Amino acid sequence: QCINEGTRDLRVVNDLITETRGNINRGYALETVQEVVTVRRDCTGRNDDGTEFTFRCDEVDTRDRTRPRAVDLNAERSTLESLLQRRDRLQTEAAARAEQCRALYPETS
Repeated sequence: QCINEGTRDLRVVNDLITETRGNINRGYALETVQEVVTVRRDCTGRNDDGTEFTFRCDEVDTRDRTRPRAVDLNAERSTLESLLQRRDRLQTEAAARAEQCRALYPETS
């Protein structure tokens, strides 16, 4: 847990690097949007006398959909360079934190 917490920022930056590289390679970003759709179906109910009846009913469903989004590729390249520099610093910090964790909790190393 100690090492996990100490490397959280590094994992986030690595994920952002992967996403940014994907944007550059594709030439566009992918974004997830939520769509609310109404699904019509048949439902059943029971009358007071115990007989069953069928009626139309609507259910609201939320779905995630991925769609392309235009990006400024020069800005993406600049972002990538910045993230790579940040990752270098975070790797050094994470290694030091991991050593501290191992020193504090030698039984879990």
